[in-house]
Amino acid sequence: MGFDDNNKEGKDQSTLVEIKKGGIGDSDSEIEHEVNNENNSKVSRQMSESSMYTTEDDDEDENIINKIELGPQCTLKEQFEKDKDDESLRRWKEQLLGSVDINAVGESLDPEVKILSLEIKSPGRADIVLPIPEDGKPKSPWFVLKEGSKYSLKFNFQVSNNIVTGLKYTNTVWKTGIKVDSMKEMIGAFSPQTEPYTHEMPEETTPSGIFARGSYSARTKFLDDDNKCYLEINYTFDIKKEWQAT
Repeated sequence: MGFDDNNKEGKDQSTLVEIKKGGIGDSDSEIEHEVNNENNSKVSRQMSESSMYTTEDDDEDENIINKIELGPQCTLKEQFEKDKDDESLRRWKEQLLGSVDINAVGESLDPEVKILSLEIKSPGRADIVLPIPEDGKPKSPWFVLKEGSKYSLKFNFQVSNNIVTGLKYTNTVWKTGIKVDSMKEMIGAFSPQTEPYTHEMPEETTPSGIFARGSYSARTKFLDDDNKCYLEINYTFDIKKEWQAT
């Protein structure tokens, strides 16, 4: 999807990265707080039934991502134990991470992100709920959009075990076997919690005209800064002159 951030996303992302990678722990060190709320994202692209879902260029891009070593990861429990004698730092971390149960999630190094739901929103219409198949290959077409219509993608996801940093959305689009677009958008850093996070992409407009109509194919991924993929979906969708009858 995507042709032309939100609930609970104002957390200090750079500091969450520091905690995950073990960069905060000495009581005499100066704590730098740099809030980053740039959580803009986009979705969907143009695609076609006959196209391939992978290309050599895409594989090269993914191999380049995140090869910088940031140091050993630490569990949340290890980080809190390190600062147990520094009351002010401990309270600050508790405030930053919210209601995280350290005893429940603090023993795992690897975060886990589960995409719970995907919806396409368009003004004046009911939301299009997209079923997420276990094999990552929805029935074709996955959805139908009207040409020249405004829409946005909304999704809910849950984070468990540890902090996830650099969570990003990537989307590659093909039409008639030719790659027409490839994009990566940062979503942010998130601490584990029982309540799901909600994120909505900026509103976009589907292309219009006779050449815009037809079938498109795409591959969407959700990854983190360690290039761990939490969800990959290969799908097709149609752009038509009118909305599909419901």
